[in-house]
Amino acid sequence: MKIYTKGGDAGLTGLVGGMRVPKDDHRIQTYGTLDELNAVVGIVLSDEELPSEIRVCLFRLQNELFQLGAELATPSGSALALSCIQSFHVDAIEKEIDAMQLELPPLKTFILPGGTHGSAWVHFARTVSRRAERELVAFNRVDPVRPVILQYLNRMSDYLFVIARYLNHLSQVSDIPWIAPK
Repeated sequence: MKIYTKGGDAGLTGLVGGMRVPKDDHRIQTYGTLDELNAVVGIVLSDEELPSEIRVCLFRLQNELFQLGAELATPSGSALALSCIQSFHVDAIEKEIDAMQLELPPLKTFILPGGTHGSAWVHFARTVSRRAERELVAFNRVDPVRPVILQYLNRMSDYLFVIARYLNHLSQVSDIPWIAPK
């Protein structure tokens, strides 16, 4: 099987089921950004020093992002061949956020992305997740999505923020405080 199909040469791409849409369609932009987020998480996972507890969380997240991308690649009203993101996925993220935050010092100021190499990459993933959420909100205005998808992506940036802080904490590296100009 060849990797190239030439089907996109005219600026169109196929959705699940064969419908063709422009490559700059809101739907394509959104799941393309989810793919980018998944790739950044893959970079984080390539770190051999990544703690196993975080590795498990991020690997699960990668699979859920792929699942969400597949749902968004399926036209509204079409049957989906796999399970969708549900409220229990949101609940799981919230539980993991709460558990990690119990070990973190309380925030007293805004922090800058950085610290350990892994934490910096997770902060980058957080910014990509926020872009994906903005794109999903724009897509939702045109073609409404299930509310749980909006909730899931809204939690994602919080989840990644806490993971970034947690990685710094495990490495005994302080978060970098933002110093407001005077």
